[in-house]
Amino acid sequence: MRFNGNCFLLSQRRRTRTPPVVRPSAQSKIMVAFKEEFPYLRTTSGQLFEFNRDWLHAAITRAANEAGYPGWWLTEHVTESIAFYLHLRNDENVVAFNQLSQTVRDVLEAIGYKEICRHFMPGPPPISISLVDVAYCAGAGYELAFFGLLEKRIDALIEAGADNLRLSSLQLCVKHLRGTKTWTRACDALREEIVCFVREKLAFATDRARLDCSLR
Repeated sequence: MRFNGNCFLLSQRRRTRTPPVVRPSAQSKIMVAFKEEFPYLRTTSGQLFEFNRDWLHAAITRAANEAGYPGWWLTEHVTESIAFYLHLRNDENVVAFNQLSQTVRDVLEAIGYKEICRHFMPGPPPISISLVDVAYCAGAGYELAFFGLLEKRIDALIEAGADNLRLSSLQLCVKHLRGTKTWTRACDALREEIVCFVREKLAFATDRARLDCSLR
């Protein structure tokens, strides 16, 4: 595992609709997707993820590079086509992750880049955990409860096959747990304790060939 600053790295069936292709010139939680948002993506394990344009753009870019098209000029257009397609399916709330992946391959093949679709094998999008939300669940001053809840969240995501985690709102989390509105030396100590806790927790995920995690 490498650690650098605040980031550390570990080496309903329904008729399918074809998304519009932009052709430029040369577990059991009920989650509701609100209007102007995208459906959630569900993996075969049942884990739900939020759609992220940057994740899809990066996945297409990676596939194009592996197929011999570095800096492929259609990456942005394909990404926006898929995003628009998902937006049209917003009334469904959930779309199977495998179905989305196959839709991207269908689009790539339809525009004549079958060689890229063979390399398009993305993992689930990054999963975000709001540390301040976990802190609110634990309650102000209940640090032991916070670490217990955080451990359960991370364990569940790793078990579900997540390989890219984003932990956010660290500073707000620390202030809430310390019960203060201003940053103190005690906040510095707790912040470092949380960073070390997450780093050590992920270090034991030895069954994962690669696990990326950012903490900010």
